[in-house]
This record gives sequence, structure tokens and C-alpha cells, in this order.
Amino acid sequence: MEIKNITFSYDQKKNHLQHVNADIEKGKITTIIGPNGCGKSTLLGVMANHYKPHQGQVMLAGMPIQAYKLKEFAKKLAVVHQQNEAPADMTVERLVHYGRLPHRTMFTTDTEKDQQAIEWALTCTNLVDKRHILIDALSGGEKQRVWIAMALAQQTPFLFLDEPTTYLDIYYQYEILDLIQQLNQEYGLTIMMVLHDINQAIRYSDSIIAMKEGEILVKGEPKTIITEQSIRDIYGVDVMVKEDPKTGLYVIPIGI
Repeated sequence: MEIKNITFSYDQKKNHLQHVNADIEKGKITTIIGPNGCGKSTLLGVMANHYKPHQGQVMLAGMPIQAYKLKEFAKKLAVVHQQNEAPADMTVERLVHYGRLPHRTMFTTDTEKDQQAIEWALTCTNLVDKRHILIDALSGGEKQRVWIAMALAQQTPFLFLDEPTTYLDIYYQYEILDLIQQLNQEYGLTIMMVLHDINQAIRYSDSIIAMKEGEILVKGEPKTIITEQSIRDIYGVDVMVKEDPKTGLYVIPIGI
């Protein structure tokens, strides 16, 4: 996927994205970081074809994403949004089933391929034994796994996640991030996500895009772009960047 000179505004008064350019490497995890309001989720929304840019274009497999028919695009890219709601009487399996809609027509019934995709999605997210439980009866972390399972049932090569750890406690945050990493490593999914936590982004990403005020300040491998100066430029805070045997780097804030 290629992001070419994207400029976008919600209200025509202020550009929320300004001349954004980036390449998303196939089979890798790329994470967007930056302060609140910098355009992280907006950029993800443009890349997911939720917003049409005023200038530039996003290319997928050599074709502008606006050129894809809705169902064809949904077979290539699945999105897990920051906030999700389901009817109170919806079961886990029924919600995951909706991930198969891009592969069906109005009058078709479930095929063996549909059932295999649903079973695979439930297995990947460790939800097989909860398939008949109501969504409302699940914990926050389990609910997030259900939404990821629904996205997986689409069986797309690209998976986008907008702040997938929001509202979760620390245990479930790392459970979800471990799952995302596993999906990338075992199934080769190209994953794009937005995260607030810098250290989580460093630990779980092959590449980071750091934004501020609608622009990309730096992009590349965490070990290359995460420096005390770059964090000061992005967030306006002083930090120490330390080496870690497991994650490679970690950031410690020391003041404004």
C-alpha cells in the first residue's frame, strides 16, 4: 500500500492531514503514533477508504482504493474500529459470522468456506468455547477479541486497528497486542494500527509512523527513529531512551 501526497480536511478550514506520504510494507506491522489530534485515526480512516482525500491518493496493489467496488475492497482490507457496539442478544459466533458478508450475496446461504473461515477466526482469537455466549457477558478484552475475529473472518491480507487497546487494563492490552503480533507472524497479515503507548509501539512494530499536526515527522524502524530528540519533537517532552534485551528500546519520560 502506498500513501501519495494525501491532504484531507473535515471542515475545509484546516487541513487535518497535509501532504502525507508513506509506503506500508507487506507482511509487516506498522504503527502510527503521535499526540492527540495529530491525525493518526484520520490517516487510518483515509487509508481504509472511510474518508476521501482532497488531494493525493492511496494505492493498493497498484490501484487507487476509490477504484475498488465496496465488496472487493472489503475482501482486501478489514478494520477494527476504536469503539464498537453490538445488539445485547448477539452471540460471539453470530457477530463473527458478519465478517463473511463481503463474500456472499443476498440470496446465498453459508458455504463450507464460510464455516471454515468462522472456525479459523474463532480459533485464532481463542473464542471457540465462547461461541454461544452473548457479547454483553464478556470482559472488555474478550469483546475486543470478538471484533478482531469478525475482521479475521473477512480473510483479508490487510488488517487495520484503530487504538485496539483503548479502555483495556494492562493485562488485556498486552493480550491483544500479543494476538496481533501472532496474526502477523503466523499468517503473514499486513497490519496497520494506531497506538498511544510509545513503548508498546516500539515492542510490537516493525515500522513506526510518527505524526504531529497532520504531518509525518519521522518514519522507519523503531530502533532508528525513536530517539530522545524525535520524542521531544513529536510530544514536547523530555525522555530517556534505554536499551532493553527484549524490546530493543524503551522510553522513560523525565519532564516537560
